[in-house]
Amino acid sequence: MRNAHDRYPLLSVVAWLLLSFFPVHAAAQQDQQPVIRFVGKPDPAPDFKLTGLDGKPVTLADSKGKVVLLNFWATWCGPCRAEIYDLIGLQAKYQDRFQILSLIVDDDDAAAIKTVVAKYGINYPVALAPNDIRIQYGGIAALPTSFLLDTEGRIVQKHEGLHNPMLYELEVRSLLGLPIGNVKVETFDDTGQIFIKNAVRATELPGVDLSKLTPEQKIVALHKFNAEGCTCGCQYTLAQCRIYDRNCQISKGATEKIIAALSGVPHAPAAAAAPPPPAQPTASRSPEKPPE
Repeated sequence: MRNAHDRYPLLSVVAWLLLSFFPVHAAAQQDQQPVIRFVGKPDPAPDFKLTGLDGKPVTLADSKGKVVLLNFWATWCGPCRAEIYDLIGLQAKYQDRFQILSLIVDDDDAAAIKTVVAKYGINYPVALAPNDIRIQYGGIAALPTSFLLDTEGRIVQKHEGLHNPMLYELEVRSLLGLPIGNVKVETFDDTGQIFIKNAVRATELPGVDLSKLTPEQKIVALHKFNAEGCTCGCQYTLAQCRIYDRNCQISKGATEKIIAALSGVPHAPAAAAAPPPPAQPTASRSPEKPPE
């Protein structure tokens, strides 16, 4: 197995590498300064009490005071397996103040899962994630999905799909108060990016054009988006569905009708077209879409 400690370059080159691998905030692109972002007013992470594959308890409470990376994955997910060695290295490097908790969503064969865990030599707790835990964390629409918690147990960032491991390291170091080089830290409001229930705070929604509305009409439209349910079967509001599934044509059509009614511009149904490619091609999509 590869030496995990050798997989991390010096922080002096992190900023340059970030510019190559990570999309940065538009304002930061002008001065070539990479950016990491955290929720400004984060919500507490839902707690849980599970039993790990080794028979030991797996809880958030046991990691109190540490930065936590809560990683949802599956053994059949290629991108999930691809990041395991990087996570092992990250855990070994910051073990005293950082904890990875691994929650597996495929629970058909416990023996096969244990074989995979043993093969990779995973050095952090691994437990099966029951459906109620997945729902508390928003349904887990993509794999892998990782939630980053600060030392107070609050979710400050969520990542779907496969990411460069240096992004995780920079975020962990920032939350631990360690140097991160020439990297800017910004905050943002959670309007559904972390918890889908917070879509009620959104002033813009994916694929929804509010430019035809006056400020007053926009307020009415957003209220309707959060009051009316989507009929695609997701059991979400229109606003939540637009954030959860940008490719949903039902929520897209419904929001367009609301905008047309408010603006007085007739709504013309869009012609059927091939669905756009997924936003994160490296992520393996989960078949489930449970309610929040």
